[in-house]
Amino acid sequence: MKPRIDADRLWQRLMALAEIGALPGGGVDRQALSPGETEAWRLVIAWGADAGMEPSTDPAGNLFLTLPGRDRALPPLVMGSHLDTQPTGGKFDGAFGVLAALEAAQSLGAIPARDVTVVAWMNEEGSRFAPGMMGSEAFAGVRPLDDILAAGDAAGTTVAEALAALHAAFPAIPRRPLGFPIGFYLEPHIEQGPVLEQRHAPIGIVTGIQGKKTWEMVVQGQEGHAGTLDMADRHDALAAFARMADAMFREVGTTDSIIKLTIGLVRMEPNAPSVVPARLTFRIDLRHPDNAVLDAAGERLEVLAATHAPPCTVQVRRLVDAPSNDFDPGLRACIAAAAEALGHAAMPILSAAGHDARHMAPLCPAAMIFIPCRDGVSHAEHEWAEPAHVAAGAAVLAEVAAGLVLEPAA
Repeated sequence: MKPRIDADRLWQRLMALAEIGALPGGGVDRQALSPGETEAWRLVIAWGADAGMEPSTDPAGNLFLTLPGRDRALPPLVMGSHLDTQPTGGKFDGAFGVLAALEAAQSLGAIPARDVTVVAWMNEEGSRFAPGMMGSEAFAGVRPLDDILAAGDAAGTTVAEALAALHAAFPAIPRRPLGFPIGFYLEPHIEQGPVLEQRHAPIGIVTGIQGKKTWEMVVQGQEGHAGTLDMADRHDALAAFARMADAMFREVGTTDSIIKLTIGLVRMEPNAPSVVPARLTFRIDLRHPDNAVLDAAGERLEVLAATHAPPCTVQVRRLVDAPSNDFDPGLRACIAAAAEALGHAAMPILSAAGHDARHMAPLCPAAMIFIPCRDGVSHAEHEWAEPAHVAAGAAVLAEVAAGLVLEPAA
């Protein structure tokens, strides 16, 4: 029996979900563990209930909707992504993956051989609480739950406090232990890059995810009067940062044409026009598909920070150290076969952005399906995916899922 998704239902659900946290420019602000995400849970749980799916959650705030299978002792097929967005995010990043997975599960048309679970991972984006991918990292044992719960947002609210409020809103939903065996993992997502659109390919078969490292660095200097303190006597945190950033971009940012180096957050104190800056906090995002290059570049960044800090000091804290990973060849072949059977052009593609699937790959056979996004734009209000591409991605996902759970397990 071949699954047949309801493309109109999927699109209508995407647009309805986008109303939660809707922004004037057409985007969405629905950050992790916010009241908006609580409202999104209510909506998605209701849709799952209509499809006969059982909701549950865990100590990390991940949401699971499970379609019961014939043999519930078998490890489930898990599909999904995340519901949280950037502060000025779009309608499709994350949400497409969760709702495409829900549509694929609902379209099976028969009792699956094993459970089929749709997941919405907690805090993939990392915009309110840093770093991102907290839910999948906790699930996979990559990051201790206590460290995650202690993280705070800009207003001083901790993950533990925000998570308690979320769980309190759903007292009837069963709690399950953190982590469980997974049979297969599939994650659909918009590409967040221009390649599929340029190649006129509605389906991307993701080969893997490039490695990523992030740091928070705090430069400590001394306050001083801008009009009276001699330049030679200053411990200027901004000047030290400027030296570091210049050296980092010159030496590391030019390692090769593939490396990605970003300083995306800078906070200065006291941030007053007539005061020598005493403290500056910044964050670095470094990415490369070759783990050896990534490691060497990361080590060089730390050396450059220490070298150019004096007369100030610098504290270096590593936030994320995620090496490049490959996805399961067998599942990639299933995606290619499904795309061909449905008449959709497909191509292999490396993910330049990080996704929760990175943390599932060591646990079980895992794969990702990309669809194009207009001009490669994501993390912006004008992020857009064509309805036909949304339908194609969900249809391929459903076809792969059917092959895994409506036929005897390999």
